[in-house]
Amino acid sequence: MNAPFPHWMSWLLDNPLRALFINPQTLADRIPIRPSDRVLEIGPGPGYFSLELARRIPQGHLELVDVQPQMLEKARRKLDDALIKNVGFTVADAGKPLPLLKASFDVAVLVTVLGEVSDPGVAFDSLRDVLKPGGILAIHEHLPDPDIIPLEWLRRVVTARGFAELKVSGPTWNYTAIFRREP
Repeated sequence: MNAPFPHWMSWLLDNPLRALFINPQTLADRIPIRPSDRVLEIGPGPGYFSLELARRIPQGHLELVDVQPQMLEKARRKLDDALIKNVGFTVADAGKPLPLLKASFDVAVLVTVLGEVSDPGVAFDSLRDVLKPGGILAIHEHLPDPDIIPLEWLRRVVTARGFAELKVSGPTWNYTAIFRREP
């Protein structure tokens, strides 16, 4: 496992050039999100995608989970500045069981964070626990992230843990994989 992306370098995650790989609107368009969904974003960093996700669920709730409280504070400021209030913040390690209610989320989103998780297997088991039956697991990976997760590995590990693949958008170096939690 690699260490989490340093919070003091979060400006790189908010760099407008990041949109050359994936912008928040494109990512959100790839995920089947309904306006009243409860969405879990693991490893949001400074909230690059969080603002768009929260805007897509005006009657729902977005819960941000990050191992670094400093990253959550940066995301909180960004969301507060945009007057977005349907968001919660939880400091937790995704490589350990999540301190969230079972079957309480409709969608879970992870963007270039799996390579920093200490135990991806535990993370997928925990995500299965907190997602409702039929819930959506959306995972986005892209270069130049040095910890990019190969799509074939992701498929093998996630489907072995009770998820069915629904679709993959983008090339193997810049993909969004959508899975559904089986009952």
